[in-house]
Amino acid sequence: MSPHSDLEAKYASCPVIKTLEEVGSRWRLTVIHVLREGELRFNELKRATDANSQTLSRVLDDLEETGYVERRVEEESPIAVYYSLTPKGDDLLSAFDEILEWGEKWIDDDDRPDGEESGA
Repeated sequence: MSPHSDLEAKYASCPVIKTLEEVGSRWRLTVIHVLREGELRFNELKRATDANSQTLSRVLDDLEETGYVERRVEEESPIAVYYSLTPKGDDLLSAFDEILEWGEKWIDDDDRPDGEESGA
């Protein structure tokens, strides 16, 4: 068996790589990060993430299917749909805290848009 085969086998089952494959898109990570604020309606998420409706809908469906987000429907007039993190999604927030800490140390403030503070 070649050294490359050993590496392929090692990383094929690596939890870091599997996690990044599951939640590693820009929009998935953004939605999870925004939902740390608590339960939000679709339009609130749309405004906070700046995603278009089609993208946000697809991402929410993906996150619900993989168990990071749950959807709650209230039968009021008009019908209200709320999204929140599941325990699995909430548990991922500690990784976001680590990324925030790393970003504050290594990402240059000059790279941020005017007026945007770290920790967003």
